[in-house]
Amino acid sequence: MIEKDLKNFINNALKEDVGDGDHTSLASIPANATSKAHLLVKDDGVIAGIELAKMILKEVDSSLEIEQFLQDGDKVKFGDIAFIVKGNSISILTGERLALNCMQHMSAIATKTAYLNTLIEGTDCKLLDTRKTTPLNRTIEKWAVKIGGGVNHRFGLYDMIMIKDNHIDFAGGISNAIQKTKTYLADKNKNLDIIVEARGITEVNEILAEGGIKRILLDNFDYKTTKEAVAIIGNKCQSESSGGITEKSIAEYAKCGVDFISVGALTHSVLNFDLSLKAF
Repeated sequence: MIEKDLKNFINNALKEDVGDGDHTSLASIPANATSKAHLLVKDDGVIAGIELAKMILKEVDSSLEIEQFLQDGDKVKFGDIAFIVKGNSISILTGERLALNCMQHMSAIATKTAYLNTLIEGTDCKLLDTRKTTPLNRTIEKWAVKIGGGVNHRFGLYDMIMIKDNHIDFAGGISNAIQKTKTYLADKNKNLDIIVEARGITEVNEILAEGGIKRILLDNFDYKTTKEAVAIIGNKCQSESSGGITEKSIAEYAKCGVDFISVGALTHSVLNFDLSLKAF
């Protein structure tokens, strides 16, 4: 992950939560009081966000001491302790909620990713995330996908060309969209991979005829058509399945021979993983 992005995320999130001070803690706890608390796991799955939580707590108070027992990506069960934080009581409470919010969300994403990966074991298919992320949280959400064993797709509109259905329609067809894209990249001296979405076998053939494509996105294809498309594509470029793929269907799509499956649900619809920071 880009350190600058994480630093900005932490600073902005703390500003949002803390404002001009944690007045509850400042009002009720002596300024020099010290305590310790442990990060308690209350769910089963894959833990993620420990390194981020450490960064958050250290940003609040660099003197806080953290004793770590688990690593990001570890399989965990109810009752496990991820780490113990020791130091100024007010500092611990000030960083508590942001650290927990991040870890609960990241662990949910990592757990979901790891589970879906088990469903496509034995195939050569790789699980991708998407741009369907929470605004301004993309860096940590994609980090969680990697921790869970997934592969990050593009981070934004700037690092890859992805020509989808609206681009094709607005450009006046696949050929126009691809040709204009190649001209644009040459004029701007940019070296970006090109992915093009296909809505049927006819469009798969149109894309292949243009050439110079990194991957064809098979959007909302059924199993039969996916297998047909994979056979046509062969080794000419990569293939990716997407569109409403769930835990019930992902294995069958992987068996169709696609190189990648992208699942927006990895980041846009997970339930929080249960964790708490408890004094002891």
